[in-house]
Amino acid sequence: MTFGFASSSAASLSTSTSAASASRLLEPAEWAAAGIPLLRNPREVVSGLHARHHPKPLTAIVAVLDPDERLRASASFTRRPVPADGWMFRNALLAQLRRVIPHDLRRRTPVRTAVLLYCREGEGRWTEEDGAWMWGLRDACTLHGLRCGAYITLTHEGWQVLGEGRGGRRPNAHSAPEPFAMSEAPPLVPRTGGPVSEVLRRAAAR
Repeated sequence: MTFGFASSSAASLSTSTSAASASRLLEPAEWAAAGIPLLRNPREVVSGLHARHHPKPLTAIVAVLDPDERLRASASFTRRPVPADGWMFRNALLAQLRRVIPHDLRRRTPVRTAVLLYCREGEGRWTEEDGAWMWGLRDACTLHGLRCGAYITLTHEGWQVLGEGRGGRRPNAHSAPEPFAMSEAPPLVPRTGGPVSEVLRRAAAR
């Protein structure tokens, strides 16, 4: 009887743990209803993070953008091969945010926005793993004083901003990174030669 009771308790604990994990995810409809701010130029954001971090499948990139959508901080890490759980994802994201940027908890209204790019195998459509990442991102933003921004998947098909229906074929999970993006391109180097350059050279020599 004791053995049977122990087995029953273990099964009950396993069931309750699974139920708790299942509750720590957001369905697409819940995410869409949360008022997540739209990115003005999602392709630029995706290309910039892709160029900076060179993500491979199972890589998560959390980035903090200022009100003008300029990148202020970012960090990437590899997802461990454990069952998807929003609470664990929240803790991982929060640890990365605390490492790269101070919190904004003293502000009455969040000014900076955190976005999450997750590179994975499979198709770009929503999965329960994506729902757990969404839950984790929203909770991590609350605890760090940030606005919760877009959740983006990067697969072999391309990139997809879930809940918005916007996406593209490049970059994708297997493409080479583009050289510059996210308003971080270096200033243009003046070209030499030609009549304009000659006039400037003479003016500088006077």
